Amino acid sequence: MKYSSVFASCISATTSARTSARMAAISLAILLATALTACAGMSGNPGYPLDFLGAAAAPQAAQRTIVITEQTRWVNVEGGEIVRFVAGKRQFTWNFDGPADVFDLKRIAPPGTLDHTVTAYVAPNPLYLREGGHF
Repeated sequence: MKYSSVFASCISATTSARTSARMAAISLAILLATALTACAGMSGNPGYPLDFLGAAAAPQAAQRTIVITEQTRWVNVEGGEIVRFVAGKRQFTWNFDGPADVFDLKRIAPPGTLDHTVTAYVAPNPLYLREGGHF
């Protein structure tokens, strides 16, 4: 009798350990999937928050002006840069102080300003780069 109860408790402990290991693996998988989904939003996902793209700025704060024509398909800016965009008779100014690195300017332009996709490629803010050009 003693041996069978010892054997039963060993089986119970082994089953409990397996269940705990499975739960830990499932929790880790969920955590990784959540982290990867958040990171995917940083590279052009139209669903991430507007403040990740930066903020509107006063026109007089602009450091440079970019004219957008029908042929313009992309613009290059730096993180931390304030740029005035002119598209025909309309304009807007944007401070690229968010973590996003690629997005469609239509997301930040006033409605009706852009009639086609213009992709903004945002280089890292040089203030935050270490020597050699890396974070």
